[in-house]
Amino acid sequence: MPFVEIVSTGRFLPPSVTTNADLESIVDTSNEWITTRTGIKERRLAGNEISAAQMGAKAGVDALDKSDLNASDIDLIIVSTATPDRLLPSMACDVQALIGAVNAVAFDVGGACSGFLYGLTVAEGHIATGHATNVLVIAAEKMSSILDWNDRSTCVLFGDGAGACIVQRSAGSRGIIGTYHGSDGNLAELLHRPPGGLVKMSGQEVYRNAVRSMALASERALEDAGMKAEEIDLLIPHQANVRIIESTARYSGIPMDKVFVNVDRYGNMSSATIPVAMDEAIEQGVLEEGMNVLTVAFGAGFAWGALAIKW
Repeated sequence: MPFVEIVSTGRFLPPSVTTNADLESIVDTSNEWITTRTGIKERRLAGNEISAAQMGAKAGVDALDKSDLNASDIDLIIVSTATPDRLLPSMACDVQALIGAVNAVAFDVGGACSGFLYGLTVAEGHIATGHATNVLVIAAEKMSSILDWNDRSTCVLFGDGAGACIVQRSAGSRGIIGTYHGSDGNLAELLHRPPGGLVKMSGQEVYRNAVRSMALASERALEDAGMKAEEIDLLIPHQANVRIIESTARYSGIPMDKVFVNVDRYGNMSSATIPVAMDEAIEQGVLEEGMNVLTVAFGAGFAWGALAIKW
């Protein structure tokens, strides 16, 4: 039986849309170059009007609005971010203040693109041990603030946004039923942000490691759940680029008609991609109660993971 289940989801996306054509005036690139290599056609950029914490708070409020809880009912806030507005305090504390969750403990997790899945596992542990009842897990990323806008190999890939979910003890068979996480700090220099600097990435090496690690994580999470790939109704992968998504699905034995993809509209929002995709999939009627869901991510660290969920 699962310990915890996701009872509601939420998202926030900045209203400003930046297309590939828009980027042609900023950096040496083209719509054709970006689309054929990544599948990305546009992304949202927050600009100076809104902070990462504010985006996270809006996503959290959206998840609360879709539940039967008030902010005061939340007793733990976990925020995943690679782009905090400031180093102290944690962004989770800023989110706590913004939404009025006066009874919550709040802290951040730093798992890069895998951070939302790490946050769910931390929430599961707190609930399983009785240390929390209503956990708000948020991923909020303002990737535009840490990009080199002269580097076409990175700046065209990313977008800004936030997603959230509320996690509670499972009341039955619904919830997280399989988990796998991994990391390899020996490869950190392939995707990193130096102190005070901007994102640096070795694209081909990241691609190869991402596909291999996401396929392995998917396999291990399914093993932990006692399931096979053909039992999965929906795969929600980290939305880095469409080639990684397609390769991960192929190696995992899951057809693309069972894969949720929105990278074409948002780009890579780091850890926010999965909760945003979950919320959109519910809204579109693609993700329904009773489905077997597999979600998998890979990011800087390297750090990766997968969860099997009975929705």
